[in-house]
Amino acid sequence: MTVRNLASLLDPASLAVIGASNRSGSVGATVWRNARAAGFKGPVYAVNPKHMELDGEPVYATVGDLPAAPELAILCTPAPTVPGLIAALGARGTRAAIVTTGGIDAATRQAMLDAARPHLLRVLGPNCLGLLTPGLGLNASFAHIDALPGDLAFVSQSGALVTAVLDWARERGIGFSHLVSLGERADVDFGDMLDWLASDHRTRAILLYIESIESPRKFMSAARAAARNKPVIVVKAGRAGNGLKAAASHTGALAGSDRVFDAAIRRAGMLRVDTLDDLFVAAQTLARLPRCIDNALLMMTNGGGAGVMAADAAAIAGVPLAPLDDALRDKLDAVLPATWSRANPIDIIGDAPAERYVATLRTLLEHDPAATVLFMHAPTAIVPSDDIARACAPLLREHAGRVMACWLGGAAVAAARRRFEQAGVPTYETPEQAVHAFAMLSTYRRNQRQLLEVPPQTPPAVPDREAARRTMDRARADGREWLAEPEVQTVLKAYGIPVVAGATVAPEPAEVARAARDIGYPVALKIVSRDIVHKSDVGGVALGIADEAALMQAARGMLQQVSTRLPDARIDGLAVQAMVRRPQAREVIVGASVDPIFGPVLLFGHGGTAVEVLADSAIALPPLNQPLARELVSRTRVSALLGGWRDHAPARLDAVCDVLVAVSQMLADLPWLAELDINPLLADADGVLALDARIRLSPQPCGGAERFAIRPYPDPLEEPVLWQGREIVMRPIRPDDEARHREFLRHVVAEDMRLRYFQHRGPLPDSELARLTQIDYEREMAFIAVARGADGQEETLGVVRAIADPDNIEAEFAILLRSDLHRRGLGRLLLDKMVRYCTARGTHRLTGLALHENRAMAALARSLGFVVETQSDELRLVKKLWPH
Repeated sequence: MTVRNLASLLDPASLAVIGASNRSGSVGATVWRNARAAGFKGPVYAVNPKHMELDGEPVYATVGDLPAAPELAILCTPAPTVPGLIAALGARGTRAAIVTTGGIDAATRQAMLDAARPHLLRVLGPNCLGLLTPGLGLNASFAHIDALPGDLAFVSQSGALVTAVLDWARERGIGFSHLVSLGERADVDFGDMLDWLASDHRTRAILLYIESIESPRKFMSAARAAARNKPVIVVKAGRAGNGLKAAASHTGALAGSDRVFDAAIRRAGMLRVDTLDDLFVAAQTLARLPRCIDNALLMMTNGGGAGVMAADAAAIAGVPLAPLDDALRDKLDAVLPATWSRANPIDIIGDAPAERYVATLRTLLEHDPAATVLFMHAPTAIVPSDDIARACAPLLREHAGRVMACWLGGAAVAAARRRFEQAGVPTYETPEQAVHAFAMLSTYRRNQRQLLEVPPQTPPAVPDREAARRTMDRARADGREWLAEPEVQTVLKAYGIPVVAGATVAPEPAEVARAARDIGYPVALKIVSRDIVHKSDVGGVALGIADEAALMQAARGMLQQVSTRLPDARIDGLAVQAMVRRPQAREVIVGASVDPIFGPVLLFGHGGTAVEVLADSAIALPPLNQPLARELVSRTRVSALLGGWRDHAPARLDAVCDVLVAVSQMLADLPWLAELDINPLLADADGVLALDARIRLSPQPCGGAERFAIRPYPDPLEEPVLWQGREIVMRPIRPDDEARHREFLRHVVAEDMRLRYFQHRGPLPDSELARLTQIDYEREMAFIAVARGADGQEETLGVVRAIADPDNIEAEFAILLRSDLHRRGLGRLLLDKMVRYCTARGTHRLTGLALHENRAMAALARSLGFVVETQSDELRLVKKLWPH
C-alpha cells in the first residue's frame, strides 16, 4: 500500500502500548518505559486487562475502553491475540500498528493482514524491534537506549543491528530522523519506507540494512524515486554467499545472486557499502559534497607523509590525482615557498601560517570550479590548528560542497575539526578514509548517471521476433531444453548479431566431409548434442582442420572421445563451418540468465575457455541502451584490451554494445529464454562475430519484459495527434525533458500554478523538476504534449500525471497546461489519453482534486464522464474504470 497512512506510523499524534506491563525484562514493560521516557508530547495509553495502573497512569482493559483512538499502537502480546487486536484497533480508527510479537505462524499472519486491510491500517513487523523518531520524542521500541536526533534515516531488516547502530552512533554523536526495524515485513517493507522517506523533510539521507528482497519491482521503483531526491546507501548481507546453483551455462555460473543485487543497487542510483563505518562515512560525504563532479582529486597538506599516504590510498582505490598545469603552478608559486612540492599532493611545508593555507585553498578552488580539494593538516607548535580553521571558514562557506578535510590527531585538532564540520565540510580521521570516501562518491555519481538512462521498449532496429519465437517453439514442442547450433544461429541473426556463416550439421563423418568441400578449408568441427553444453570440455571442438583426411580423422576421434567420456549423451551429429581467422580479435563473453529475485540479467566479460578462471565479468539489469552498455563494458578489465595496444587497433566498441542491447531486447521479447552464452564473441576493428553460442529454454516463461525489475520506457504509448491544425505528439515524459519542462513552467501563470498545487508556488527547485521528469512508469505515468516550435526544437505544451497505489485500485491524476493554450481542447486530449491508459492497466478508478473555483477543471472532468463530488475544502473528481 506504499505511503498510505505511514505518517500515522512515523509521525503519530498519540500512542497506545497494548500489553504494557511492569514485569521486569518483558517487552511490554520496556516499550511502555521507552514510550513515556523519550519526551513524546502526545498522549500515551496503556492497555492490559491485568493492571489498573502503571507508573501512576491508568491502564485500560481493552482497546474499546480507551478514551480516544490512538493513531499508533504497539502490540506486545501473544501471537494468537494479534489479529483480534488489529481488528479492534482498526474499528476504533487507529491507522498504524507495530507488532513486536515473534513466532506468528502463516495463518495468524494472514488473519492479521485480513483484519488490517478494511481499515487501511499499516502494520510494521511482526517480530520487530519497533521504531524511533527522536525529533518527536517517539521511542516505540524495546531498544536498550534512545537515539540522538539528526537527519539520517536508518531502516533495517535486523532488529539486533538497530540496537548495535544505536550504540555505535551515540558513541560518535550521530543522530537520526528515524530508525525503523522492519521485522518480517508482512505489510510495511523497504519499498514503502523508501517512498515515505524520499519526501520526509527531516531526512537528509537514507541508510538501509538489507538481507533479502521479496518484491523487486516495487523495491526498484521506490529506490529509484528516492535516490533521485537524496542519497540512499545500502549495507547488504550475504556478499560472500553462493550464486545460482542450478546454472548450466558460463553466464548462469557467473551471475551469482549477490552480484545481481550489486547491479540492482547500481542501476537504482544508490550506493552499496560493506561496513557500518562506511555507511556513515558515505552518508556524510554524499550529503556534504553535492557539487563534487570531477573524478580527480586535488590534495593539499602541511606534511609530506600525509600526502604520500593519501596518494598511495588513491592509487589503490583507482582515484586519479588532478595534474597541475603550468598556469596553476605559476599561481601557487606566488603564494608558496620555493620548496613546495610542485606536484599533487601539494605540500605547503610544515611551517605554514594560516594565511598560506587560505591563499593555497583559494587558488585551488578558484582555478578550477569543478575541482574537489582534500585539505590535510597535522598539528604543529607553530600555529594553532583552530586558528587555521577559523581563517579558512569563510572560504569554505563561499565554495560549499567542494572541500574534504582530514585533521590528523586528537585533542589538538578537535576544535578545528568542529569548525570545519560547522562550515559543512565532511571531515575524516585519516587520509586513507578521506580517499576511500571520495572513491565511494565517484561510484555514487556513476550510479546516479545510470539512474537517468531510460532505454526504449522498442529498439532502433526492429528484430525478427517471429523467427526467433518459431525456432524456440519447435524446440519446446520437441521437449528440448537446449537449442541446436543452427537454431541458436537463427535466433542470434534474428536480433542482428553477426554469426559465422556456413554452419552445416551432418550425422556422419562422410557427410561432414562433403559439406566441408562446399565451405572450403580450413574448417572447424564441433560435436552437436542436446546433452553437451561445454563442447571443449569433452573434446568436442577441433579447429584449423586443413584437409579432408585431417577432417575424417578428427571426426572419428571426436565421436569416440565423446562417447567414452559421456556414454549416455545423445549425439545429434557434427557441425562443420568455415574457420574464422581474425588474428587481432579479442575474445569476450556476452550472456544472459534469470535471477530468482531480480529477473533477467546480462553479463559481459573476458571470454574464451578460461572464462571462470579469469573471473573478469560484470553484471547489469535490462533494459540496456548504448550508454548503459558502455558502462557495463567499462567495469571489466577486458575493456582496456578492447581499447587497443601496440599494433592492435581498438575494437569497435559500438558493435560490442550493439550485441548487449540486442541481448537485452531478447530478454524482453522471449520469455522462455533461461540462459544464453555467446562465448567467444570476437571483437576487433572490423566489428564483432559470434563464434560459438548456446541457448537454454525454460519449460515455463521465466523472463520477458514483465519480469524486468525496471520497466523500460514505454515508447509504444507515443501517439501523434492533429490538434488545432498542428501536429503534436502525446508521449510519456523522459528524464531529458527536464530543460523543456522548466521552460514549459515559465509559460504557466501564478494563478494556474495555485489551481494546480492548491497554493502559490515559486519556481520549482531542480530536485522537484528531476522528480517530475524521472519517473519509472510502474506506479506513475506522466504524458506530455510536445510540438516543434518555430526554431524546430521540441517544446512542451501540457502534462497530465497519474500515480496509482501498488494495488492498482486508485490512481490520482493532475493536469497542467501552458496558460496561453487554455480552452483549445488540449486538456481534453491529455486527460482522455490518461483515462485510456489507466483503463488498459486495469486501474479501478481515476480520481483528482480541484479547488471549488476551478470550474474549468470540473467542466472538463464532467465532459469525460467523471463524477464531481463537492467536499468541504475541494472538489473530488471520480471516474470508475474497472470493472467496466
